Amino acid sequence: MQDIFFDGWSNIVSILICAPLIYLAIIAFIRLSGKRSTSQMNNFDWIVTVAMGSLVASSLVMETVTLVEALFAIGALMGLQYLFTLGAARFDWVERLIKSKPAVLYDRGYCRDAMSRERVTENEIGAAIRENGLHDLSDVRWVILESDASFSVIAAGDGPDGEL
Repeated sequence: MQDIFFDGWSNIVSILICAPLIYLAIIAFIRLSGKRSTSQMNNFDWIVTVAMGSLVASSLVMETVTLVEALFAIGALMGLQYLFTLGAARFDWVERLIKSKPAVLYDRGYCRDAMSRERVTENEIGAAIRENGLHDLSDVRWVILESDASFSVIAAGDGPDGEL
């Protein structure tokens, strides 16, 4: 029967050596790729983060994944993220490819189609409104679901009545 609780010290020693090296490498990669790597995430950022977590875990507990392979894969992901965000800053088509557009969920009334498409409930909109210090829907002009899944709430008295 396979040892499921303890299989010897070699794996423990490997983890003790690899974990700090991977941790320091990730810090270095994030510093090189910039603040966007740790800001509120859009879908593309989230995918890179999950994949990076999987690579770290695999390198720590799987004997078949070497430290160099894990660091190379993490570096490649961070490099791709850097290139895509650089491309998004320069080319609209790249930005449309990796980022969702903000959606107006409330415009002096609930925008039911947008709410349905974004799978947002009235309760979630109400929570966003309360988090912004407003208590009555009549005080709200717009509620917008941003690209990073955060809510922006614009009070009825803020700014011009024109388009977004």
